[in-house]
Amino acid sequence: MWVQVAILVASYILSAALAPKPKAPKPTAFEDIDFPLCKEGEEKTVVFGQKWTKSWMVLTVGNYRTKAIKTKGSKK
Repeated sequence: MWVQVAILVASYILSAALAPKPKAPKPTAFEDIDFPLCKEGEEKTVVFGQKWTKSWMVLTVGNYRTKAIKTKGSKK
């Protein structure tokens, strides 16, 4: 029984050590996001709260940051 446990542990260590490392994904650019925009002359509605609609759109997209947020430590 102990031989089987040792083989199991050894195979886990070997598979973890020899597994390929995944590459880090490329950050999403603003142009990559497909926002459903309104057409010119189309009626615009404002919904306060939650509501189901037949069609929806994105009127504005604001506060989109392209740089990483860097803060100093939390020391005061």
